[in-house]
Amino acid sequence: MYIGREPSYGAFERQSLTADSSTASFTLDYTIGSSSSIMVSVAGVIQEPEVGYTLTGGGTSILFSAAPTSGDTVFVIFLGLARDVGQFLNSGIITAQTAETSVADGDEILIYDTSASALRRMTKANFSPTITLTYVTRTRTGNGTLATDTVTSGTAVDNVLVYVNGLLQQPTTDYTISGTTLTHVVAPAASDKIVIRELPRQG
Repeated sequence: MYIGREPSYGAFERQSLTADSSTASFTLDYTIGSSSSIMVSVAGVIQEPEVGYTLTGGGTSILFSAAPTSGDTVFVIFLGLARDVGQFLNSGIITAQTAETSVADGDEILIYDTSASALRRMTKANFSPTITLTYVTRTRTGNGTLATDTVTSGTAVDNVLVYVNGLLQQPTTDYTISGTTLTHVVAPAASDKIVIRELPRQG
């Protein structure tokens, strides 16, 4: 169950975790390069990376800041192989961090297929011998008036994840994109934490 709207961006890998009120560390099904490359829900509340949880063991495990309560529904959605971590700012100016990573033999990636308007799970064999993927995460703090953010040229509403205070926003209902401008239907309030994660693009 979600507070807010459930993601509708194709098939993501999902891992359920069993809460027992004492265990705070869990082994992940996949090795993760960044806390920003997963979405974590505890009792329907999306957890903020590096606040509600951190990664340990070189990205093989997740460590919650507090052990999830027994009976809570806890799960992890794997978004891809992001290599960047956003930092919230105390201004209305947005910043972007980008990273590149080479794909090795046997690696699997999630990539947005513009021709199919969907995510595809692929391996290196699907590409030329060497490929590089580019990842972008943008973060800022709302100021109550600024309703627009900048995204990379070519970004569409279906290949970007937008969060306000940890709640996933719905494309075209909560925001639209035209060119390099993402427009929120309602300007985020002062102190709202905004995260924009552009899904991997082949670079």
